[in-house]
Amino acid sequence: MSVTAQEIRLRSRPKGWPDDDTFEFATVELPSPGDGEVLVRNTFMSVDPYMRGRMNDVKSYVPPYQLGKALEGGAVGEVVESNVEGTSPGDLVLHNLGWRSHAVVSAFTKLQPIEGVSPSRFLGALGMPALTAYVGLLDIASFKPDETVFVSGAAGAVGNLVGQIAKLKGAKRVIGSAGSAEKVEHLTSKLGFDAAFNYRDGNVTELLAAEAPDGIDVYFDNVGGDHLEAALWSLNTHGRVAACGSISTYNEEKLQPGPRNLHLIVAKRLSIRGFIILDHGDRFSAMMKDVGGWLADGQLVVEETVVDGLDNAPAAFLGMLRGENTGKMIVRL
Repeated sequence: MSVTAQEIRLRSRPKGWPDDDTFEFATVELPSPGDGEVLVRNTFMSVDPYMRGRMNDVKSYVPPYQLGKALEGGAVGEVVESNVEGTSPGDLVLHNLGWRSHAVVSAFTKLQPIEGVSPSRFLGALGMPALTAYVGLLDIASFKPDETVFVSGAAGAVGNLVGQIAKLKGAKRVIGSAGSAEKVEHLTSKLGFDAAFNYRDGNVTELLAAEAPDGIDVYFDNVGGDHLEAALWSLNTHGRVAACGSISTYNEEKLQPGPRNLHLIVAKRLSIRGFIILDHGDRFSAMMKDVGGWLADGQLVVEETVVDGLDNAPAAFLGMLRGENTGKMIVRL
């Protein structure tokens, strides 16, 4: 059967912050799925920082979005019609054709519903953000028990999980930065961070040093810019940085100067390693065993900021870039 669907397309490539001219809404008629395909009605979709980079026409680890074409991203939905053996209407699937109400997909993962757990968790605490936090902390940064960890963007989808995983794995001290007093309180009172600070309250280098008088051993970088510079000052000898993102620079029209203290990489024998989670799918089962177990027994606190309606997806995306979310930003369709 064919179905009328709505989708959000890239109308123009933004210079600086995206705005209303960046997006356009369209109604399309989707055909019945062909061999090896399923028709899915999306129920939840994800908005993520990496999507901002895909709006630029530059070469990267994923191809840029195409003008006049629907955007893409993680989504969970229910199968409406199937031409795939072993998959039936009503099944729950995870795929990458978000930003639309319905999609015909051939590349998807059939999900096993978890009683009492929202399917949106597969876009956050049981999905890509969780794997990013797990791999970045344990593999990329080689975290060890009794170490001190600093996480920037700590109230976001990845950062809040990094801090909690570090505590569950035996960290001596976990410090987070966030953009409001409410988020700072949330990190320390609900998520188990030992300390946190509002980066808007002053100089980040001074704010971090005050919370880490004995230095830090690991920095999980979601922000870049002044946070990376601050971390380099505070890192102990042989400290490690997992470079996950640099959201403070994503909407800059001109490249900003980098940290002024890169000489410390040599003096302190530091290791800085960037990573893309697409390279680490082999760690998914280990992550699910650990994180799924912590979630099941209540040791892991899961946070989502949910925005309703496909038409509100652009606003949710911009809100995520501005740091308005606590935990994973999700759009419910």
